[in-house]
Amino acid sequence: MSSPLAEELSARIRRMGTITFREWMEAALYHPTLGYYNRTDLKRWGREGDYRTSPERTDLFAATFARHFVRLYEQLDRPGEFTIVEVGGGDGHFAAGVLETIEKLSPSVFDVTRYVCVELSPDARSRTAERLLKFNGQVEFAKLTELLPIEAGIIVSNELLDAFPVHRVTSVDGELKELFVTVNDDGDFAWLAAELSTQKLHEFCRNEIPPLVDGQIIEVNMAVEDWLNTIAEKLVNGYLITVDYGAEAEELYDASVRLKGTLRAFRRHEFVDEVLTTPGEHDITTSVDWTFVKNVGQRLGLVVERFQPLDKFLIEAGALQELEDRLAAASSESERSSLTATAREMILPSGMAAHFQVLVQKRRTT
Repeated sequence: MSSPLAEELSARIRRMGTITFREWMEAALYHPTLGYYNRTDLKRWGREGDYRTSPERTDLFAATFARHFVRLYEQLDRPGEFTIVEVGGGDGHFAAGVLETIEKLSPSVFDVTRYVCVELSPDARSRTAERLLKFNGQVEFAKLTELLPIEAGIIVSNELLDAFPVHRVTSVDGELKELFVTVNDDGDFAWLAAELSTQKLHEFCRNEIPPLVDGQIIEVNMAVEDWLNTIAEKLVNGYLITVDYGAEAEELYDASVRLKGTLRAFRRHEFVDEVLTTPGEHDITTSVDWTFVKNVGQRLGLVVERFQPLDKFLIEAGALQELEDRLAAASSESERSSLTATAREMILPSGMAAHFQVLVQKRRTT
């Protein structure tokens, strides 16, 4: 129990009994002051932090998406106000890249663009506000639930769903059990299998997953459904673009591939051996069940337009043209070499983007 949050959670468990891993993970990531994403004393992003997202690795990422957004603006019949909502944007790299590119590529679209940042972390909001100062008149911050209906626009997220708190479910002698978190005699956090905690979890396991083999563990991200419900309420006409890593249900729950599930933690770009150690000190993530995301979206009127690996999406969206333009404008050979290297990392089959997927869903209620 070497972190303040560990002491707090330990005391809670000793006082009130075991808690679901979903509760434990929510506290570890989102506790108001001690959670990983809300702490102000951690360096989360970049080479010196715990992880690097695509917008931080290369400006080409956001610029390519900006090109795609301009095309979607045209498909929405050139509205008088174009709203881009980014959910969970971290420190604002993506937002800055998108706005800079739209301003350069299509000033007329830029003039009618309103960019809304939805970010729970006060630390990230502060960093984003500083980075976007020059766009002050077109940028605002809001909670997702507070948004007015979006009559024409885009809601986009990058590596968001994988950080939603999850339940963990296993099979013991042919019976489904949930993995709770307790405190053992040594004072360490430990797993405890018990009855499923909610009826909603029962229904998910009955309707959304194949039978599990004994000893198999899966993660259940039901928070996705609540999130999509809110999106469907706010998005009247436009697109939901979700970038993340995951798999279809058939592959995700295949015991021969992922017997122990996909739960993992990172610190300084390396795996943490035991997820339950020092909550609040490291990032925690799981892979997305794309089948569930698409099925829930379909029920809510979010129709799948595209679903493909991120590298292919970027190429089709104009990454190579963006690279060509930047190479032509580069002022030195070192700058051109850097651009080429980061482009390779982003779009080659062996690059990072090949492990991510992009889901584009369209909603039109009229």
